[in-house]
Amino acid sequence: MDVLTDIFNRLPVKSLVRFKALSKPCRSLIDDPGFIKNHLSRSIKTRTNLNIILKGLHLYSVEFDSLDNAVPLDYPLSSGAGTEVFGSCNGILAFRLTDKNLAFFNPSTRQFRRLPVSEIDPPPGESCKSGYIFYGFGQDVKTNDYKVVRMAKFNKTDDEEDESYFFDYEVKVYSLKKDSWRKITKLPRYLRFMFQFFYHLLHRRGYGVLAGGVLHWVMPPQIKFGMRNTIVGFDLGTEEFIEVPQPDCPDKSYLLDVGVLEGRLCAVCNYDQAKIDVWVMKEYGVKESWTPLLSVQRNRAMNTLAFLKPLAYSKDLDKVLLEINSQKFVWYDLQKKKMRSVKIGGSPGTFGAEVYIGSLIQIDDPKRMQIEKRNEQEKLKNKSCKKRDDFLSKGFKLYEQSAKEVKWLIIYKDNFGALFLLILLSLRIPP
Repeated sequence: MDVLTDIFNRLPVKSLVRFKALSKPCRSLIDDPGFIKNHLSRSIKTRTNLNIILKGLHLYSVEFDSLDNAVPLDYPLSSGAGTEVFGSCNGILAFRLTDKNLAFFNPSTRQFRRLPVSEIDPPPGESCKSGYIFYGFGQDVKTNDYKVVRMAKFNKTDDEEDESYFFDYEVKVYSLKKDSWRKITKLPRYLRFMFQFFYHLLHRRGYGVLAGGVLHWVMPPQIKFGMRNTIVGFDLGTEEFIEVPQPDCPDKSYLLDVGVLEGRLCAVCNYDQAKIDVWVMKEYGVKESWTPLLSVQRNRAMNTLAFLKPLAYSKDLDKVLLEINSQKFVWYDLQKKKMRSVKIGGSPGTFGAEVYIGSLIQIDDPKRMQIEKRNEQEKLKNKSCKKRDDFLSKGFKLYEQSAKEVKWLIIYKDNFGALFLLILLSLRIPP
């Protein structure tokens, strides 16, 4: 079993899901929480089982090792367009179908779980309506709990938004362990200035970036209020907002974005769409640990540098896969400081990219599993009852036939004939 465990630990998730049908011991091993944790840790350490989700009008999946073809992602409720993936953590994708319809999905195990509905409640006594909504998804490592953060902005009920008046956001956190939402009441004042129309809608930047157990968003500069770029963090452990220090960029005039590489926070500094610098925070929360990673200049192949997102390192850590302008992928060679385009067949014209790792993490709802188990038991019970009824029905028919034969036997008064009929009955031969 030790050798089998070591072999299974090196296999892709799809193979392990199939091998659960081999035997009960294999199924018990693959479903064991310790094995699931070790398999995930090995995948993260060796950079295996990586995939990329392409988010366009529909969702597509691309294997990271090959980067050759984009395959339509088959998921529950995939018939309708507009489903958004707003986060990925340990192989679990967080879906937004509508603002009131959120779900988790593990593409490797095909497990799908809807989150309970939580209404967005405007501030009491105010004439306002819900506006832009920020989302984030990640894991609280200390409690091994998966959480969703939802921040709802409110606007005046007038057709035109009055920018001189701001309402408090409504912030709620969903806990997978508790399967419930909790409202966060301690909110920083600067949260009111977080949304900026073009910044957040152009590249769908309202989705939090997970690094160091903290979800991150960028509050773009508000010149008229004297506010600069700010990295806003929400600690999933303490469930409190924090400000994250930024790198000391030589040029102070830039538009800031955030990303993540192997769990480390990245700062993406865009200088008027002519140059983009990417920094990596080596030690979370320490300003001095910001380290420049790469720099991309606008060239003939790229007329503009509106957007850049770091996705993943290569297995040898010598290259970084980048998404540029929501239209193309490139490998950036860290040593040669050169880029090479990556063409993926079947990919949409414009897209957003999200990296996820294949895992066996369970997200099934225990209540739903109990209901399904109960329904399965009912089906087996009904099937057993049907077999019994069929058996009794067949026996009753034999009884009726025998009764008719006995009645005929009584009428037949010849003793020799009666003996002959008894022999026929015992052999089940019709007279």
